[in-house]
Amino acid sequence: MRYILFTFSVFLLNFTSFSQYQTESGARQGGMAGSGIVISDIWSSYHNQAGLADLPVFSAGLFYSDIFNMPDLRDIAFSAAMPVEQYGVAGINYSYNGNEFSNFSKFGLAFSKRLGKRITAGIQLDYLRFAQLNYGNTGTAVGEIGFIAEPVEKLYIGAHVFNPWRAKLSGTEDYLTSVLRIGAGYYFSEKVIVTAETEKEIDKPLVFRAGTEYNLIQGLFIRTGIATNPTKYSFGLGYNYKGIVLDAAYISHNILGYYMQFGLGYSLNNKSTSNNTAE
Repeated sequence: MRYILFTFSVFLLNFTSFSQYQTESGARQGGMAGSGIVISDIWSSYHNQAGLADLPVFSAGLFYSDIFNMPDLRDIAFSAAMPVEQYGVAGINYSYNGNEFSNFSKFGLAFSKRLGKRITAGIQLDYLRFAQLNYGNTGTAVGEIGFIAEPVEKLYIGAHVFNPWRAKLSGTEDYLTSVLRIGAGYYFSEKVIVTAETEKEIDKPLVFRAGTEYNLIQGLFIRTGIATNPTKYSFGLGYNYKGIVLDAAYISHNILGYYMQFGLGYSLNNKSTSNNTAE
């Protein structure tokens, strides 16, 4: 019974902080404290779908994390995307959080397109499902929309809205909150990017995130970041070898303690090792 109550409390913590689900997937972004709104890689499907538009080839990724370092409270995610000739980039993604007592899953279909030399846009349709033992299941469909622009060379700005129409959970009177994220990133060189963003969820304090990624040597990246509300510090490593990407992140959370994230990615025939690579 204590275990059930414990997992139920974790479910409630995540349910009342839904924006957490929007930033956790992707160990690259995790190493930057979730500051990934202008990052272009396969995990853009969880941060800002506009970033998918710059994927030149088929890309896919797997993600895994243990909440409280307990395998029964795991985060698992998958994402894949492919250019569709001149039309843009189409993607599919799925994530699962929790255990047999209480869990959350999300299935998404994304589409992104470059609208001009300096702007991309993306949309996504999600189906969310919440399940609790002895309490039944509920779910709903929500949308996401975002853009990334490059007003001047090497400076990127982006915005993303999750659940713009405030969807209601089926069979209930409960609405899912809408989340707005606005951020920027600057490439000081081909080796260094610094990002910062803010997030606002109705009836919750403003969240701030900042991160940096440095290409130490060819194919090897180090990352660090900080976030507020709740306070998080992060450190990450990534290695890209001919399109095969390994990522790991260590995150110190003032509520959850520390936990790790791991990612595996693959890009078809992509041999680039710059930090602007679709990882």
